[in-house]
Amino acid sequence: MDKRAYYAAVAGASFATFAGVFWYESLPPVSRVIDRLTTGRRTPPPPGAFYSGCDDARAAGVAPLYRGEPGYAERMDGDGDGIACEPIRGN
Repeated sequence: MDKRAYYAAVAGASFATFAGVFWYESLPPVSRVIDRLTTGRRTPPPPGAFYSGCDDARAAGVAPLYRGEPGYAERMDGDGDGIACEPIRGN
């Protein structure tokens, strides 16, 4: 391989690595992807969140809420299973 081909290959590999880093950084964190797939919610509740009811939590895109998370309240957990504002099945 001559020098020009070698330098072209090195430059191409460097650019691909550089572009790949920026592409990877633009991806959402894996935890956010898993959260959306497993819970169906758009975002996790922010620290110190308070919701007056499930309608507010759903409107904010954080429902369902799990015991121990910001915004969770036993008054919103009708069946006491630790999941508040869960989807109502069968309606």
